[in-house]
Amino acid sequence: MKNQIKVVLAGQPNVGKSSIINKMSGANLRVGNFTGVTVEKAYANFEYQDYSITVIDLPGTYSLNQYTQEERITQDFLLNEDYDIILNVVDSTNLERNLALTAQILELEKKTIVALNMNDEAIKEGIEINEKQLSNILGVATLKVTSSDALDIQRLLEMIVELYKKPFCPSKRTYTECIEEEIKILCDHLVSKQYPCIQQLLRDGVILNYRKLAILLLQQNEEIYQILSTKPCWVELTPLLSKSINRICSNLGNESLGSIFKLEHYAYAKGASLEVQKQKSRPIDKTQKIDSILLNKYLGIPIFLFLMWLLFQATFTLGAIPKEWIEGGFEAIGELVREHIASETLASLICDGMIAGVGAVVSFLPDILILFLGIVILEGSGYMARIAFLLDGFFHRFGLHGKSFIPLVTGFGCSVPAFMSTRMLKNRGDKMLTLFIINFMSCGARLPVYVLFIGAFFPQEHSGNILFGIYIFGALVGLVMAKILKLTAFKGVDEPFVMEMPKYRFPSAKLIIYSAWNKAKMYLKKAGTFILAASMLIWFSTQYPKHPEIEERFQSQIQTLEQKEGSEEQIEELDHQKDALLLEKSYLGYFGEAIAPIFAPFDFDWKLSVSLVSGLAAKETMISTMGVLYALGEDLDEESQSLRSTLSKTLSIPTAIAFILFVMFYNPCLAATIVFGKEAGGKKYILYLFLLTTAVAYGFALLGFYVAKLFI
Repeated sequence: MKNQIKVVLAGQPNVGKSSIINKMSGANLRVGNFTGVTVEKAYANFEYQDYSITVIDLPGTYSLNQYTQEERITQDFLLNEDYDIILNVVDSTNLERNLALTAQILELEKKTIVALNMNDEAIKEGIEINEKQLSNILGVATLKVTSSDALDIQRLLEMIVELYKKPFCPSKRTYTECIEEEIKILCDHLVSKQYPCIQQLLRDGVILNYRKLAILLLQQNEEIYQILSTKPCWVELTPLLSKSINRICSNLGNESLGSIFKLEHYAYAKGASLEVQKQKSRPIDKTQKIDSILLNKYLGIPIFLFLMWLLFQATFTLGAIPKEWIEGGFEAIGELVREHIASETLASLICDGMIAGVGAVVSFLPDILILFLGIVILEGSGYMARIAFLLDGFFHRFGLHGKSFIPLVTGFGCSVPAFMSTRMLKNRGDKMLTLFIINFMSCGARLPVYVLFIGAFFPQEHSGNILFGIYIFGALVGLVMAKILKLTAFKGVDEPFVMEMPKYRFPSAKLIIYSAWNKAKMYLKKAGTFILAASMLIWFSTQYPKHPEIEERFQSQIQTLEQKEGSEEQIEELDHQKDALLLEKSYLGYFGEAIAPIFAPFDFDWKLSVSLVSGLAAKETMISTMGVLYALGEDLDEESQSLRSTLSKTLSIPTAIAFILFVMFYNPCLAATIVFGKEAGGKKYILYLFLLTTAVAYGFALLGFYVAKLFI
């Protein structure tokens, strides 16, 4: 059996960890989530020489201070999980900033390798790093690498194997002179006293040595304080420790130990980088030239909006081509299956329920692939950070982060990828607020309903303006709701979000395709299985209970009409009436009639109520549901003149306006709702979303109905 080596990749954002793990494993990556959260965990298993190596890519983080969710996950993993080696990936072109995290990693006293990535870019910028000298300063193995260079990755793997074979050797992490003096005082005291409780901690491996214990005591480590506070030695240690802490604070002129040690990380990083790095005359900075255009106060926003429009158009224009093929393919499969199943009920369940449900999800796959492909390119190129910079000021006024713009824009297409794309938001508060606001951006599935009602109740020449107004009004309400939620449910002091401006670079094609495909697989896994179950539920609720007496009565009428040589239109009309009556007598129909009083203030009849209920499963089903309920048949779309005519005769304009407003704001489809729950972190948030969206939808529908009645 081969020896197992478990390696964790740690580093700041945009240092190329994903490229390294891809090159190491041959793109044999798997993607999951860290336990209890929706932050992605990429990992790979592969064999090298006589070893089986597992590499886990931890979230990119600037520090281990537990400020963001990523910092908490990374720190908890490094402190509590079992692994052999930390591979600290560093951006060679930003050595000092990256070594601040390295300084904290060295404090963990684990076998560590520092990979100086992007060495090719450092050379282009005239940066020289003495890796041997850096290794001597840090006390850990150091290697220059370029993630795209197979030879560099080979050397890195060899270094991992060699380090695994060697016994652990502590790093050379040092501190300011006054802190080192206090460490020595505490160490000497511990050595002289030989406290039995501390000896036991050393034997159990809870602490590595006296120096490490002294550092943890000075840093006021909660875990160590909790362990020792119940021990006899704590009585003697407390006054000595208090004196050491007071002397450090006095010497450094800072009352906060947390702040002192944070500054120590940066001081150590600066000192190390000054010793090992030389900067030659720099060539013209292309990044600055590009930024002068893309971050221009006049051109920046229009350029970004154009790029987003381009991505949005590509997603739903190019995606529509294979979507039609996929839908046609599933329809053909359904018809083929129907021909070979004798039982009409079983055939309906499989074809109308299961196959149609799965086909509905798979048909969106091209849109998902194109959309996430664009997002991966925007992120990997370094442009995403610029987007956040450009929009952060405006969105901050409404309590949102600049990066929230991407999920919100995506929400105009489909809420499922929009909810998933909130993962780019590092702060949980920003993510939660954005998740709740996405529903106010009208998804593409609501568009057919808008087109149907606008065509039925408003003049053709104004339809474009009304449709534009619906989308703009929804977005404005979303921003206002963001401000309200920020002041109530998510109230609190705004925390600063520090973000780097990485250099422009085009991510590797393999990484782009693999990342987009992983997102697509997660979409199919989360939404596909649920849509299958939801479709079967809707099918059951429309098919049962059975009413043979109704079917026999209508069948008798149809036969009588055929004998009298009635027209096809008359026979079709009877078929439609039969379908409408059966649906009215189904479980879904009963439910619609039960909730109809709730919508009585808008003059909604039970048919509109049932349409809203079916829209909870998927907004696209609302039109076909209305078609059956109004006895027009299921094969309808938003361009159907017969349905438009029937609606215009049956409903008043205030009722139509109220219906549009309710559809604009009420709960997203079930697939999106489930994805929302997974991203938010629990089923309770699904209830919160339902209550919020229903209250807003009801309020605006009521307001719209009575305002319209004043003028119409």
